[in-house]
Amino acid sequence: MKVLLTGANGQLGRCFQDIVPNEWQLIAADHDVLDITNTEQVESFVKQYQPDVIVNAAAYTAVDKVESEAVIARKINAQGPYNLAIAANKNNARFYHISTDYVFGGEKTKPYLTTDQTNPLGVYGKTKLQGEQLCLKVNPNVTIIRTAWVFSQYGNNFVKTMLRLAKERSELKIVNDQIGCPTYAGDLAYCIIQLIKQNNIPGIYHYCGDEVMSWFDFAKLIISKAYELNMIPKLPKLSALSSYEYPALVKRPAYSVLDKKISVTIIIYQVNWIIR
Repeated sequence: MKVLLTGANGQLGRCFQDIVPNEWQLIAADHDVLDITNTEQVESFVKQYQPDVIVNAAAYTAVDKVESEAVIARKINAQGPYNLAIAANKNNARFYHISTDYVFGGEKTKPYLTTDQTNPLGVYGKTKLQGEQLCLKVNPNVTIIRTAWVFSQYGNNFVKTMLRLAKERSELKIVNDQIGCPTYAGDLAYCIIQLIKQNNIPGIYHYCGDEVMSWFDFAKLIISKAYELNMIPKLPKLSALSSYEYPALVKRPAYSVLDKKISVTIIIYQVNWIIR
């Protein structure tokens, strides 16, 4: 099995590399190696290496920053997956593309199904949805995996931000009216690997963590665990805020819980969130 992984230096990319089966040949490519927005480069790269599987973990995920960089975001989140989907189809490779809960507007109060109507609120969600649509348009063998609230020991994420702020401040104010499921990137990587191994049916899938909570709930768990493990010297005071009280350039979905039922015939290993 020869697997091309894009976005190799991101959270998911690094976790994927940590657990990829030894018998697989992994081609780990970050932007410096492969610019997925460059159509000719993608076509040449895929033709040269002839992967059996392409996993696209590359994305522009800075939700607020992306509002002022929509052109760049569309290239990475939409044009890039489109290029990879075409190259995969031409070279008979299975294609796995990672998407997001932000394709939904957060209006529901029960988990989003893969068949639910999409309604992205900002540029990030809109460009990720465009990426999904373009992939499905040109490649019948694409598997799209939507996930949410990803964290890990790598890169920048909510867990690492809370650990840093807990050391710097005596009080933290955290949004309490956005609900979702924190997802450890290592679990997501394991999910993708299992789908590849089991030769899943192409289509749209949802995968996220086990626990439904607010960002405030998540912060409490992180800080409590960190204090227990002596990772922070003292417990800061936590105060809950509404989304209206928290300054942000773009509105976030109020409810981002995904129906994570991968398939009735596929059982994926999941763990609750922990500080890794």
